[in-house]
Amino acid sequence: MVADFLKNVFHQQEYNPAQFFLMAGPCVIESEQLLMDVASSVSASCKKLGIPFIFKSSYRKANRTSSSSFTGIGDDRALQFLKKAGEKFSIPTVTDIHAHDEAAMAAEYADVLQIPAFLCRQTDLLEAAAKTGKIINVKKGQFTSGAAMKFAVDKIKRAGNDKVMLTERGNSFGYQDLIVDYRNIPIMKELGVPVVMDCTHSLQQPNLSSGITGGNPEMISTIAKAAIATGSDGLFIETHPDPSKAKSDGANMLILDKLESLLEELIPIREAILKNK
Repeated sequence: MVADFLKNVFHQQEYNPAQFFLMAGPCVIESEQLLMDVASSVSASCKKLGIPFIFKSSYRKANRTSSSSFTGIGDDRALQFLKKAGEKFSIPTVTDIHAHDEAAMAAEYADVLQIPAFLCRQTDLLEAAAKTGKIINVKKGQFTSGAAMKFAVDKIKRAGNDKVMLTERGNSFGYQDLIVDYRNIPIMKELGVPVVMDCTHSLQQPNLSSGITGGNPEMISTIAKAAIATGSDGLFIETHPDPSKAKSDGANMLILDKLESLLEELIPIREAILKNK
């Protein structure tokens, strides 16, 4: 069932059900040029390696630690750039929505609507997203278990949409760290939906006194390798040409030039897991 679902997601690409898929891109749409540069680079790497790819970038960042933090370049403008990137490189796109009245708007531009972790229990948001008929990716809240995500899946399906994915992104551990419980991956897969590992946000160090979220990007490869080994269907990785200059979440993004080599390291792990099943 999961394989058939993913085949429809990647109908414009050659889909190999034995391969993991990738959701990647810059955290937020900063400019058209940045968006096109990252989409071009990642799509080329994925095509070369035979990895199905969904291009990710948020048209607006509503959840920021400080009110002075960058939130976006304007909703309509950002969404138009996202759609343009998807069409230019023939790739599906995903973006976050934050309120029920954003669902229909974003659905006109993106193929997948993503529910942020903090909002995974918001019934009106889940139902509004479901009613667009788009694929819905729900990030597991830092405050909940993998098993409890069955309620998010049920809300979307009862609203008439069975196109659901779940993403693991760690659990809060104290005030300034997150921890990944890899048991959540097989537990959520038991719900019959594709499961993704967020390899970058799971390394955030939130609630710093500076008002800027920290991160631990040198551990991205470790998180990704463990996710593939424990059966994750896909990986979520935010990437930027120069994370030090990124306007959102730069502290935990992967440098764009390092992405392809990481993907190359993950393919043999996936092959070994499938071979030994």
